[in-house]
Amino acid sequence: MKPKYSYNRQPKKIIQKSKSPPGETSPQNKAEIDLTYGRHPVLAALKSDRQINRIWVTGKLLGHGQFYPLIKEAKANGTIIDEVDSRRLSQLTQGGNHQGIAIQVAPYSYWDLTDLINRAKQTPDPVIVIADGIEDPHNLGAIIRTAEALGVQGLVIPQRRAVGVTSTVMKVAAGALENMAIARVINLNQAITKLKEAGFWIYGTTADTDKLLHETNFSGAVGLVVGSEGKGLSQLTEKNCDQLVAIPLVGKTPSLNASVATAIALYEVFRQRQF
Repeated sequence: MKPKYSYNRQPKKIIQKSKSPPGETSPQNKAEIDLTYGRHPVLAALKSDRQINRIWVTGKLLGHGQFYPLIKEAKANGTIIDEVDSRRLSQLTQGGNHQGIAIQVAPYSYWDLTDLINRAKQTPDPVIVIADGIEDPHNLGAIIRTAEALGVQGLVIPQRRAVGVTSTVMKVAAGALENMAIARVINLNQAITKLKEAGFWIYGTTADTDKLLHETNFSGAVGLVVGSEGKGLSQLTEKNCDQLVAIPLVGKTPSLNASVATAIALYEVFRQRQF
């Protein structure tokens, strides 16, 4: 159980004000720091088991009832706390919407694929999303957020030619990352084979099929493969799918954003199960 703290204690007792913390990376090298910022994603990270290396926070937010006890606990666990002004945070985040706080989180610890599958199978008729080469961190973050909101049990991403879990992904996921199991694999098609052996039926989303999404029966354990931006599914991945499905489009736009297509497909999967 987390210790309780009085919210009216003076936050200055746990940190020292700093206009330019010694040894800090310059704002120009912000990419090297890989910051997560904004109240919602930071609050989710503070409540999780993730190791946080450093916190930059305004005095006003530091005294906030939600943040103060969590920041104090983080300091007790070895996190460096710097009270800074809003201008300094704007420099660190390169003008991002920091809302008074930014953190440097330790690198994301990916799940082993076998552990992810075993965890997923504890749920009746589990759903796992397989992202085939998503390169845009905003798309991956949006996919994670949608997947967690709809009840997906896990996500599988490749190591090569695809984005991993970065601070931008954390920001876009808006806290959902802390409740989503993600495995990063060397060979995506070997991972698909392993999912098949575990009883998952693999569906690939593509425009090149007459089988429509809403005409497909998504019962049992489902592995939903979504393709990369622009390229879609790779030929080998498409070949390894048990069934290909298409989202019917009636307008002049030929395709959808990867995260939007994933959201539509996942909604149909869970719509069938709910209603």
